[in-house]
Amino acid sequence: MNQTQTHLLVVDDDPVTLDLLKEVLTQEGYEVTVALGGEEAIAKGLDISFDIVITDVRMEDKDGMEVLRAFKKQSPETSVIMITAFGSIETAIEAVREGAFDYISKPFKLEEITLTIRRALERRRLLHENRYFRRELLTKYQFKNVIGQTPSMVQVYKTIAKVADTKSTVLLYGESGTGKELVARSIHYNSPRNQHPFIPVDCASLVENLLETELFGHVRGAFTGAVSAKKGLFEEADGGTIFLDELANINLQMQTKLLRFLQEHEIKKVGGTESIKVDVRIIGATNHALEPLVQEGKFREDLFYRLNVVTLTLPPLRERKEDIPLLANHFMQKFTEEYKKSISHISPEALDILTQYTWPGNVRELENMIERAVIFSIHPILLPEDLPQKLLDAIPEKRLDDIRRMYPLVSDRLLSLKDVEKNYVLKVLQETKGNKKRAAEILGIERATLYRILEKE
Repeated sequence: MNQTQTHLLVVDDDPVTLDLLKEVLTQEGYEVTVALGGEEAIAKGLDISFDIVITDVRMEDKDGMEVLRAFKKQSPETSVIMITAFGSIETAIEAVREGAFDYISKPFKLEEITLTIRRALERRRLLHENRYFRRELLTKYQFKNVIGQTPSMVQVYKTIAKVADTKSTVLLYGESGTGKELVARSIHYNSPRNQHPFIPVDCASLVENLLETELFGHVRGAFTGAVSAKKGLFEEADGGTIFLDELANINLQMQTKLLRFLQEHEIKKVGGTESIKVDVRIIGATNHALEPLVQEGKFREDLFYRLNVVTLTLPPLRERKEDIPLLANHFMQKFTEEYKKSISHISPEALDILTQYTWPGNVRELENMIERAVIFSIHPILLPEDLPQKLLDAIPEKRLDDIRRMYPLVSDRLLSLKDVEKNYVLKVLQETKGNKKRAAEILGIERATLYRILEKE
């Protein structure tokens, strides 16, 4: 079976109608399952994931409305098309209000049914695109958003450019927070697969049995609680990319299933026997070297060589400190826009302090600190006091004193009265830790006057 083939369920209590529709729709290239009545349709929906259900409205056991409600509950993504006689048009309209895609009146033309199916599939495609925020991600994860100018980052750019257009499996090494997922997204969205989903999976956050059903799906009754069939992420990502983060945490049983996919490009659902073909690129990531795990028997050697086709090591932030001002300003602009703050830049002394820090959490830690600084800053620029105390405490006091001497609040040059006024107000705000009411009391002015001073260019 070709997994990209659309699977239809046709429901009617008239065997002649079922046979006719199955023959015509099969010739159109669809995989067609039939159900003689609503009760059988609902039961089959628990075992099989259908793309579209075409159901008669009036049936003796369970009518089309019951079929619609059942599928909306157990398989919300399935599109339901109603077939109705003239006398039940009102029921069909009600069905559309309850979530049916459309209705077709009897006597119907076969061309009308095939056209409605195509429209339903197009809507599903658009919904699928929106679900993965494709347009936003195409902008957010452009190549230019992997930021840095150091030689190690230039090497990262070169590797992304070389592997993006290939089908090769990519293995990313790097400490937590170095941007492995961002690089994986950049590879995907600069590849021919960018019109299909990119699905990240944190292998460390899922327990073993949950990871298997998340990746491969399950059939009904595969385990307690599996009340209906479920598609796995490999099926959802068909044509696209799956990013397996922290894959060193995958157990040996899962490693065997992953190896089978890489060899055969096939998966089996949990509890299932059918092999399902899928076209998915794997990008893996780990912050642990895999070779020692192979030697210890904790990671399959054959899987390691399958994954280890193209490798890319992302440098920690402490080894590319020249990139810190670039990254910090990028994040400052991002969060200033997001939180609608009026912050023009990061002060030189704050940038110097950021550069002195060792960044154990790497780029992610820097991003989080800049976001916090933007949120809490009361100044038109980000100053050292806007940075978390944790960061200041981590830098030797002598170095902080040197930085403060290098960047005094009021320099030796002659300043205008307006500059002196504003600098002094900022100094008082600094001493009161941003308490504007207390600062106004110390300055002997109203808070409205304080705001006007701060707003002056």
